[in-house]
Amino acid sequence: MSESATLPGVLDGVRVLEIGHFVAAPFCTRLLADLGAEVVKIEPLRGDPVRQWGAQVDGKSLWWSVHGRNKQSIALDLKSEEGRRIAIDLAQKCDVVVENFRPGQLTKMGLGPDVLREGNRDLIVAHISGYGQTGPGKDRAAFGVIGEAVGGLRYLTDHPPGTSDLPPVRVGISVGDSLAGLYAALGIVSALWRRERRGSDQRYQTVDVALTESVLSLMEGMLPEFGALGRIKQPTGGAIATAAPSNAYPSKQGEFVLIAANSEPLFAALAELMDRRDLIGHERFAGNAERVANAWELDRIITRWSQSLDTQQLLDALESAGIPSSKVYTAEDIATDEQYRARGMVREVADPRFGDVLHPGIVPHFPGAPGSVRNTGPETGADGVRIVRELLGYDAGKIAQLQQSGVLK
Repeated sequence: MSESATLPGVLDGVRVLEIGHFVAAPFCTRLLADLGAEVVKIEPLRGDPVRQWGAQVDGKSLWWSVHGRNKQSIALDLKSEEGRRIAIDLAQKCDVVVENFRPGQLTKMGLGPDVLREGNRDLIVAHISGYGQTGPGKDRAAFGVIGEAVGGLRYLTDHPPGTSDLPPVRVGISVGDSLAGLYAALGIVSALWRRERRGSDQRYQTVDVALTESVLSLMEGMLPEFGALGRIKQPTGGAIATAAPSNAYPSKQGEFVLIAANSEPLFAALAELMDRRDLIGHERFAGNAERVANAWELDRIITRWSQSLDTQQLLDALESAGIPSSKVYTAEDIATDEQYRARGMVREVADPRFGDVLHPGIVPHFPGAPGSVRNTGPETGADGVRIVRELLGYDAGKIAQLQQSGVLK
């Protein structure tokens, strides 16, 4: 490991308490932990439910290796008074608390923001919920897929109208949760900056992120187009509604290759490559607007050409012509990609449960101090005793009593 990889992360010195479960809050805190923050995750005694998700080896989740990485785990019974007291004591030692229960749930548990700020008035509290902490829909149940539906994404991931009776396609990951986690991390870093530069201000100590709003914020021109023109943005399958040609095209083996030749020079280069110079300046393809209007015809022409070439031949030809293109990557393609490997975006990490495991790298990239995976997802409560002893100053007798009473694992 290089010296730069062992340097403190950009958020070194920031301590975060996670009272989260499933995906959104834990994803947020993983991002912060990857950037050097010290993250203490409170789990129920049985562990975060995500520990049971995805492929398992000997009953252990491979997903958890990444989902819980660079964190410390303490397992508490938050239904008990003593468990809640430990959470409050921990909050007093932290800069940030991140949670993703339904609005008001922490308050019902006796862990509302006012309680968590006992003795720590500068504490930043980040809430991640389905619909936000206010408004008539705040109490509605939601997971990431609901956020994707209400935010408009699921409608747009469908095939073009009239081409399929199948349900709108899911992106394939919990993108609504992850987006909310990203926005929460941005809000937290912004609040920390504000506190550092301008001092404490209660107006900037609460971060409120909704799954629905996180997805909606990515919807580009969807709202202004509807507001001004009454136009409802429609799904376009693999194509881009505003630029052409840009789609996935099959090779001779049936593998799909993305081709994005949606500027005048790139379209001319693609036409030359296909030996279809007649397309250059043709009235149906003369400019982007014309190509978008006739995208189906253009896609059929490109498909006939792409299907005549092996995948690698197709990729080599496109690259030689300087046309943005790529095979649609599988996990195997990602794992062996030289660019990802060179930048540490695919890296082998030692996990005590599995041996060497492939992990995604750390984003954003700081070239002088690229960050490291300090530890993989810990066992449930693995750090609890050390945390209450070193951070809270609990003595051996008190720790033993908490363990015997089932408050601390």
